[in-house]
Amino acid sequence: MAKKDPTDMPVEERLKTLYQLQTTLSGIDEKRALRGELPLEVQDLEDEIEGLTTRIDNIQNDIREFEQAVNMKRGEIETAKASVERYKNQLNEVKNNREYDTLSKEIEFQTLEIELCNKKIREANVKIEEKKAELAQNQEVIDDRRQALEVKKGELDEIMEETRSEEEKLKAKVKELEIKIEPRLLTSFKRIRKNARNGLGIVYVQRDACGGCFNKIPPQRQLDIKMHKKVIVCEYCGRILIDPELAGVKIVPTGVEEKKPRKRAIRKSVKKADDTPDVPELEA
Repeated sequence: MAKKDPTDMPVEERLKTLYQLQTTLSGIDEKRALRGELPLEVQDLEDEIEGLTTRIDNIQNDIREFEQAVNMKRGEIETAKASVERYKNQLNEVKNNREYDTLSKEIEFQTLEIELCNKKIREANVKIEEKKAELAQNQEVIDDRRQALEVKKGELDEIMEETRSEEEKLKAKVKELEIKIEPRLLTSFKRIRKNARNGLGIVYVQRDACGGCFNKIPPQRQLDIKMHKKVIVCEYCGRILIDPELAGVKIVPTGVEEKKPRKRAIRKSVKKADDTPDVPELEA
């Protein structure tokens, strides 16, 4: 049996199918809303942990560079000390003042080099201690963030496990309904739904107003909507409008109030002047 072409469907059936699609998509939105801000919180924690990991790697590289510099300076000190010893031994064999002055200057220079290397080593050791303290602080923060991430992921997985089966059924229904809708109309609906803050691309008329933006709809336009002859959109928000009856929604008429039972008025009996008892007159 050949599939029915969506373009051949009457407008009434198109609107009805589109509203069913909206209802199904809203159901998916409700399931996802149960997750709340958890997905964003998980993503933020993962990004923060990644940034902390990079920072820790950089700190560790800095520590290694400082340690290498310390080792290099210690090697230079040993070399300078060996040179000083050699020059001191050569002082005993000098033959003139010129050689003596040259060796003395070399000894002085190497001694200054040793002092400079020791100063560089002390500075590097201070930097290493600072970096180690920073490393420990960042490691503590990243451990705390990893624990928080495990808790958030656990909560998210638990919620997703509860709603996964229902959400999969709704997604399957969405695919079935989308096949039945004309591609051009479906594209317009998705664009409207994406721009709408509440995710509603098609709404029914409520109290003579748009169910999305609640702006009043002129009577003639309401009549066109009830006729189901063409797809009509709200001139204010751009949402597709559908008749409540076609959407399967029961609307309670406005202005109908239950008559309250009137209380029966109880009249109080008032004695007339004529009803007063006669008092006999006394004879003189």
